Amino acid sequence: MKNNAELKDLAKLFFKLGVIGFGGPASHIAMMHQEVVIKRKWLDEQHFLDLIGVTNLIPGPNSTEMALHIGHEKAGWNGLIIAGLCFIIPAVFITGIFAWLYKNYGQLPELHDFVYGINPVIISIILGAVFPLAKKSLKSFELIFIGLLVLISSLLNFNEIYLMFGAGFLALFLNLIRNNKLTHTNSIFPLVLLQGLNNSFLTVTNSNLFWIFLKIGALLYGSGYVLFAFLDAELVSTGLLSRQELNDAIAVGQFTPGPVFSSVTFIGYQINGLSGAIVSTIGIFLPSFLFVSFLNPLVKKLRNSKLFLVFLDAVNVASVAIIISVCFEMGKDVVTDWKTIFIGILSLVLIVSLKKINSAFIVLGGSLLGYLLTFF
Repeated sequence: MKNNAELKDLAKLFFKLGVIGFGGPASHIAMMHQEVVIKRKWLDEQHFLDLIGVTNLIPGPNSTEMALHIGHEKAGWNGLIIAGLCFIIPAVFITGIFAWLYKNYGQLPELHDFVYGINPVIISIILGAVFPLAKKSLKSFELIFIGLLVLISSLLNFNEIYLMFGAGFLALFLNLIRNNKLTHTNSIFPLVLLQGLNNSFLTVTNSNLFWIFLKIGALLYGSGYVLFAFLDAELVSTGLLSRQELNDAIAVGQFTPGPVFSSVTFIGYQINGLSGAIVSTIGIFLPSFLFVSFLNPLVKKLRNSKLFLVFLDAVNVASVAIIISVCFEMGKDVVTDWKTIFIGILSLVLIVSLKKINSAFIVLGGSLLGYLLTFF
């Protein structure tokens, strides 16, 4: 009975996050932090931070993988599946509706006025989550130095995965210098295997769509936005998708909630209808379920390794630095006038002062307020 109740709680939470989760991976993780750490206290700050760090070391959509980790922590394998599906399905369903409209009418509905007020709220939610995470991760002068180095490098557009692994190995190097010797401790280090995708067999069939997106889901590092560069090379250059269709898929990914990878649903529908949308969606998300299923049970064990502890602490700091960098870049594009500044400040005040407030109310309130302010 207890397990059933936990599964229901997970389903409700992640379905809600899937519906209101605008803004990309950083905002999704910030919302999860508010709901799981602050509001429900399912995880403590350190373990949540560890899960972020480990998630950033494996391919796939980061926020989806965080949902899977949290589900496994709360209710085992069943929790992993329930949390993942409930987080993904709303985005896939909404994206599927847009895909159908686009396929039949050749255009997307205008939602700009409503998204206008959501964007500054998303930045406030990220800021509300990043401060306690930063406080927990900055444990030493070395980690502060690494964090600043990663932040500067991220703002200069260095690749995220290089920064993550670079931070970890730099921490190991500094630890080696400090101790003047290698510590003989059993540890497990992530291996990065980046492979080129073979274009020669691409055809408009569901089996090929599945394998295309399965490989992308298994090899793609970084945020979901990196996905579009892969899609341009794999689909547009081979004639399976037009550049305009890709641009419209990007637009759908940006103004719909949930994981950005749900744009693949839109693309699959344009290429091969409903069945294409289904197999493409399964292909892109399946590797994340497999990676997290294998990795989650090892996280706590890995912390017992002194070398991996040093490595993971540095990756955690790097993760926070990259989130701050993402927030800064979003702010440059979103906070452009007094209206967005007002919405952002008001949202941040509510988040800081009312820590257990439901994030859905803030997002929906920001959307409504943004729409009303467009008349001024």
